[in-house]
Order: sequence, then structure tokens, then C-alpha cells
Amino acid sequence: MRKPKRENNLSQKRKVDGILARLRSMADPKLLKQEKRLGIDVSQGLGISIWDLRKVAKELGKDQALAEALWQTGIREARLLAGYVADPATISEPTIEAWVADFNSWDIVDQVADVIWLSPYGVKKAAEWSRRPEEFVKRAGFVIMAGLAVEKGTTDNVLENFLPIIAREATDKRNFVKKALNWALRNIGKRNIALNKKAIRTAKQIAEIDNKAAKWIAKDALKELQSEAVQARLKSKKT
Repeated sequence: MRKPKRENNLSQKRKVDGILARLRSMADPKLLKQEKRLGIDVSQGLGISIWDLRKVAKELGKDQALAEALWQTGIREARLLAGYVADPATISEPTIEAWVADFNSWDIVDQVADVIWLSPYGVKKAAEWSRRPEEFVKRAGFVIMAGLAVEKGTTDNVLENFLPIIAREATDKRNFVKKALNWALRNIGKRNIALNKKAIRTAKQIAEIDNKAAKWIAKDALKELQSEAVQARLKSKKT
């Protein structure tokens, strides 16, 4: 017999309250200062290492309803934890859009992006968000591209289609956006020898743009993609 919805809600609330109490007991204010120096928004933070959060997440397992309840608390570490316990197979597109609207720090972006690129909406959101004006939403689009580049199930065609998007947005000078653009370009170019050649070609096109951010993205990407180590590894791989 199924439990009444009210009883389920109360049970979920007790579970979330218990998790929050545990997180608060783990808080280290000194860590907040270190995180702030890394450009992390700690205004709603407690100060818990990512390694300790991963231990908690492992105990909890995948639970989409719990992830959404944790997200609603607004507490930074609870939202990071939500990214770990969220289920990419069941997370909905409206939930993804609601979460991205709350993105306010690169660490939240990078954690939740894992769930999004593994969901059925990853490719779609990467393309859509690459055009968005908000810094952290736009970063999310390119972090997703970087993540998809290391997923075995992603086709070369999908990744190749990201290259003109990266070139189009390469003039964005905002630090967290240009770093994500660079990350995506490098990951695509390290996928295999065919994509390496195409990514290098894209990077060289970006280098021709009269823009400081574009030149940095291109120079840094080319340094790695043309390196002896990367070239040797890719040539030894079966494509």
C-alpha cells in the first residue's frame, strides 16, 4: 500500500533536515576563506571539502527527489550534494532549467554539469546555453561540451558540431566563460586524431580574431593539442 503524499513529504523533510544537520556539523569556516580565494561564491556556504561531500553522497546514492529537496535549501554544499545524488536518467528538463537559473558560482556549475551531460538533454542544453548572456549559464554550456567529449557514447559528429559554436563565442572575455571555452576545445581535440585535426584548425581560426580572449583560448589550446604527448597518444589509439 502506497504511503499518503503528506507522509512522504514529512519523511523527505526529516531526511533533508538530518542531512543539513550533518553538513553543519562538518562545517569549517577556515575552508570558506580558502574557497573564496578560488573565486567561489561562499555567501551561502558552510565550508566542507568536496572529498567529504562525496563520502556523504556515496552513502545516499542516486535519489532525484532528494536532490531537488536539497537544492531548494539554497545552501551551497547542499546544492553540490544535490549534483552528486541527482539521477541523470530521471532529472527533468524543467528541473535542469530551474537549477541553471540559480547558478552563481563556477563550482556549482561544474558539479551539476555532470548530471546534465549524462541526461538526455546534454547536447541540447550545451547548444542553447552557449548563447545565453549570464556568465555561469554560458559557462555551463561549454562545461557540458567538455564533459560530453570524454563520454564514450558521444559521437564525433556531435563534438564536431560544437567547434563552430566555440569559435563563435571565443571573444567572451569573462574569465569563467573563456576558461570553459578553452576546456571544451581541448577536450574535443583530445578525443581522437580526426577531431584533433579539426580542433587545431578551429583554434587557428580563433587565433586570427583580433580579441585578447580569443587569442588566449587559441594559444593555450594549441599548446596542448599540438604537444608531442597528445599527438603520440592519439596516434597510438584506434580511432
